[in-house]
Amino acid sequence: MAPEELLSEALRRLSRVSVLAENSDDAEVPAAGGGHGDFSARAEPYRRELLAHCYRMTGSLHDAEDLVQETLLRAWKAYDRFEGKSSLRTWLHRIATNTCLTALEGRSRRPLPTGLGGPSSDPTAEPVERREVPWLEPLPDLTQDPADPSVIVGSRESVRLAFVAALQHLSPRQRAVLLLRDVLQWKAAEVADAVGTTTAAVNSLLQRARSQLEAVGPSSTDRLAAPDSTEAQDLLARYIAAFECYDIDRLVELFTAEAVWEMPPSTGWYQGPQAIITLIHQQCPAEHPGDMRMIPLVANGQPAAAMYMRAGEQHVPFQLHVLDVRPDGVSHVVAFLDDALFTKFGLPRSL
Repeated sequence: MAPEELLSEALRRLSRVSVLAENSDDAEVPAAGGGHGDFSARAEPYRRELLAHCYRMTGSLHDAEDLVQETLLRAWKAYDRFEGKSSLRTWLHRIATNTCLTALEGRSRRPLPTGLGGPSSDPTAEPVERREVPWLEPLPDLTQDPADPSVIVGSRESVRLAFVAALQHLSPRQRAVLLLRDVLQWKAAEVADAVGTTTAAVNSLLQRARSQLEAVGPSSTDRLAAPDSTEAQDLLARYIAAFECYDIDRLVELFTAEAVWEMPPSTGWYQGPQAIITLIHQQCPAEHPGDMRMIPLVANGQPAAAMYMRAGEQHVPFQLHVLDVRPDGVSHVVAFLDDALFTKFGLPRSL
């Protein structure tokens, strides 16, 4: 499958969740001048998807949470002027999009180490950390439990780490247009009205955004395994067991031949099972079985695990791993070295 075909197929699946949600919302459009009284009850069901939208726009969980709060505050203040010409969901997404665009003015993109443009690193060299860089952040699981499984699939694919990382290569307006058109499935005229431009400009922005996304997006045609699939759960269990038993060499059999490992805020990235194992042997502070403990979870709609490292009588937060799991093994791991993420994911501060 060619890259452009892969992108089209992914965006088609992403749009499924939006179409179904929009259809269900259209049946209950609030009356004009509805007042503030029922705003919280009506807006709260959209908080999760607004968070996902702001996260896709910014690449930051922390920023997304703040922007959702700002969106809801703006919407509450304007609710008595809401005329019901669109669904409440559409109205909230429009406010969220413009809130994000304002916040992103003058800000640099949030990369992963692989997005910095450098070659793969020497696993025997000391990693270089740059904590001042605003790195891309992972997202906790936002999946609802609707009756239609395709909604879950679409929700997960719209926040996959590789997809959000690719979005960071677009300008904020290109991101907004692509997400509104291809993920939320808005019409070009609706997008133009939302971002304050013309339909022709929207079509031009969308064309350039799709082209750039094809150039920087994932190149593999293998589809990632869902985090609740048998193959993903089995592989994640083996991955966790290898670390907890301090049998790092066992990880070789779990990685694909071209697997990539990266660990922001370190700037380097490493390719191939042997390079990854060498890096872990060189840099991991653990020395014995039991020094590491891991909790399985879901992040960005993917299998993930929170790693805790022994510190005296306790294990404390160390890294949060997000895995790409394919039929032939683990093809990518992003190990986020940021213990503040543990609180965001509702994880304990120690074990």
